[in-house]
Amino acid sequence: EAYTRALLLFLHATVRSGRGVEVFAFGTRLTRLTPELMSRDPEQALARAAVRVVDWASGTRIGASLKAYNDSWGRRALTRGAVVLVVSDGWESEDHELVGREMARLHRAAYAVVWVNPAKGGTDYEPLAAGMQAALPSIDRFVAGHNVASLEALAGLLARIERRHEA
Repeated sequence: EAYTRALLLFLHATVRSGRGVEVFAFGTRLTRLTPELMSRDPEQALARAAVRVVDWASGTRIGASLKAYNDSWGRRALTRGAVVLVVSDGWESEDHELVGREMARLHRAAYAVVWVNPAKGGTDYEPLAAGMQAALPSIDRFVAGHNVASLEALAGLLARIERRHEA
């Protein structure tokens, strides 16, 4: 949670870029945050997002959330050919095998899957969480998201992927 504010500000700026970005949060369930993050005022956007997400710090059901996304939003072709950004530490509180299956499903539909893990910024970090292990085979880029420099690097990475995708 120490990184939540910075990451939400990053996502707010990304949504406001006007590039058709959608943002979802997941804890114990999937919550669409795009309308809340469209607010011009970043503080207002974050406050609205905080009200909308009722399950922050309640555990993480990554697999169930990915399945909910794939079943409803993925079927609307939202993911087809998209660059998908997942921000999570990879801690799955229930079914890590479901994480693997749903990540594979997401990866098949997407142009690229980038996973941002705030914990990856630690010097001795290893992706040992079962959910993280299950997700790794379906991740194109696995990056840190723990400070301003890592978010700047992420913005550069996303721009490079977008340029390749448009070529």
